[in-house]
Amino acid sequence: MVEQQNRIPCRLFRQGSGSISALVFAAGAVALWSTNALVGKSLLAGHPVSQVQFLQFAGAALVFAAIRLMSRKRVAPVTAGAAFISLAVGFIGLVGTMVLQYIAFASMPVIEANLVAYTWPLMVAAAVIALENPRRPALLGLAAVVGFIGVALVISGGRNQSWFEGDLVGYLAAFGSALCMALYSIMVGRVATPADRLLLPSSLIGVALTFLWCARDGFTWPIGADLALGLYLGAGPMGLGYYFWSRALKLEGSGRVAVVAYLTPIASTLLLTLSGERLTVTAIVGAILVIGSCVAVGVERSEAENHV
Repeated sequence: MVEQQNRIPCRLFRQGSGSISALVFAAGAVALWSTNALVGKSLLAGHPVSQVQFLQFAGAALVFAAIRLMSRKRVAPVTAGAAFISLAVGFIGLVGTMVLQYIAFASMPVIEANLVAYTWPLMVAAAVIALENPRRPALLGLAAVVGFIGVALVISGGRNQSWFEGDLVGYLAAFGSALCMALYSIMVGRVATPADRLLLPSSLIGVALTFLWCARDGFTWPIGADLALGLYLGAGPMGLGYYFWSRALKLEGSGRVAVVAYLTPIASTLLLTLSGERLTVTAIVGAILVIGSCVAVGVERSEAENHV
């Protein structure tokens, strides 16, 4: 009995250590993701989407390759089916999310696209209601509805005139980006493949696809600050950001670290506002609803996992 009691604090210490590590990784991801829209906006002002995306995937591939080379952890062989699922999760989460997000950035006001793209926590909440057995489904459902009302206000009030002042393709791309990220966040903790092995093949596929995209649009290699910023987008928000977020989810699941991740739209919107982007009063109300509902979803999911 004494031996069993002595094991309990040790087990709790290990769990606490894992929680702290997960929060540190999640905070690192949020810090990097928060700069994504601002730096992307700067590059898109002088370069086509295809070129920015090529630099981004190239930078990410270098980071994932370096992490893979430094990793000494042996991974057990997996079946062809499991390998395909891992590749699909990585491709949808990395390539799908980022390509659609940048199409949205180029097709509508970046500050609006950023808010719409960060509705992925609400989509995760909808999936929880549909697929799991949450403690308070009504609260999750209400938070999701409020968040999507906020998105509607952002779209309708982001400009001074009517609905969909941006390109309709941009709004659809922003929602598609959110959907891809939601699926990735749900699935990444459920596959056994380590984050580096999950993301490196997807980034290499992204490099190949965006290179062909650049070749079609006409390729001009940027120099100086633009080259550095493009590679930063890949090494920072895409590379280390995805790696940190994946590690956090594998350590703690999407519940406890979710509250930290949902700070991203707050920080990124603040940076865009400081850079000169503006929202109308209606869109500001919508932004508050989006961010508030994301935080509410994160708190509810965190409490649910702690209760278990």
